[in-house]
This record gives sequence, C-alpha cells and structure tokens, in this order.
Amino acid sequence: MDSGLYLIFLATTVMLIMVPGPSAITAASQGASHPQGKAFFGVLGIACADVLYFSLSATGIASLIIASATLFALIKWVGVAYLFYLGLSAIFSNAGPINLSREQKVSRPGKLFYQGLIVQLANPKALLYFSALLPQFIDPAEPVLLQLLIMGASCLLADLLVYSTFSYMGNHLARKQLKARVVNAINKTAGLTLIATGIRIAMMEAKN
Repeated sequence: MDSGLYLIFLATTVMLIMVPGPSAITAASQGASHPQGKAFFGVLGIACADVLYFSLSATGIASLIIASATLFALIKWVGVAYLFYLGLSAIFSNAGPINLSREQKVSRPGKLFYQGLIVQLANPKALLYFSALLPQFIDPAEPVLLQLLIMGASCLLADLLVYSTFSYMGNHLARKQLKARVVNAINKTAGLTLIATGIRIAMMEAKN
C-alpha cells in the first residue's frame, strides 16, 4: 500500500473521528461519571461499532444495505429514536444515560460497552463514510485483504485513542468541581446536540 495514500486515509479518518458528535459526548460523559478503567469499555464499544461498519463496507454488504431503502430506513430511524431518547434523558433527567455528573457511578463494564456500541451504531453516517471512502484508497495492484487489514487496524487504533481522549477530558472536567448550574448547562447542551444529530440523520437519504 502506498505510504502517501495511507497517510491521507489516516488523516481523513482521524479528523472525522475528532469532530464532536454523539459518540464523543458519550465517551466524555462516561469518563466524567466513571473511573477511567471502566469508562474505557464505553470507548471500546464505540470502536467495535466502527469495526463492524468497516467490515460491512469492506465486504460490500454496506452497499447492499444502502441500496435497500427499507433496510437503510430501518437502521436510520432506530438510530434517530435512540439519539432522541439520549438527548431528552440528558435534558430532563438528573441521572440520564449521558449525564455529566461529578459523582462516580457504579455501572457494569458491559453496560458502558453496550451504550457506546449502540450510540455509534445509531449513526448510519459511518456506514456511508466507509462505503464511500474505502474504494478511493484501495490499490487493486496490491493485495486487497492486507490493505483492508491495515486500514481496519488503523481505524480501530484511531477510535481508541481519540475517544479515550474525549473520555479523559470528561473526567478532567468533572474533577474541576463545577457549579451545579454549569453542569446542568453542559447536560442540556449535550442533549440538544444529540437531538440535533438525530434530526440531521432523519433528513439523510441513502443516496447521499
């Protein structure tokens, strides 16, 4: 695989991951309200969701999903509903699933993993991204499987590093002992961001 092409792929992927969205909010809130060791399971769930979408795209299944209006719509609306649930919970509940709290919680690692996984799977934009991106960076003159393995491993590592950083930032923010009104404002902002993302996904069409 050409090193220059690989670096462009890596930079593009990292920049996409770094754009704050539902997964970044989830990682930050889990880091704020859980010990870092446990919060990492949420990061792992997000990364595994991207690995799944990458694998689907690499095997061509994603193209079939996107081509099927019914199946794509199902994935989209389940994602929209879940993002709305998270957003409304953050706005109206003091103990919502993405609530930024200064109190350490005792949640099972499996629950954190599941939440991270579902939040990322709820956004089919990742499916569109990988489906559109991968063909641009595959060199047909080189072993395709090896190239996919390298890019897949790179995506996984980038996910773990970037979302762990978001998790650490959430933990650092929580330790600042912010006033209740500031924490409440952050929660509401996070909730509105998730709802706005849900609206954007609801307006998204498979052909885009």
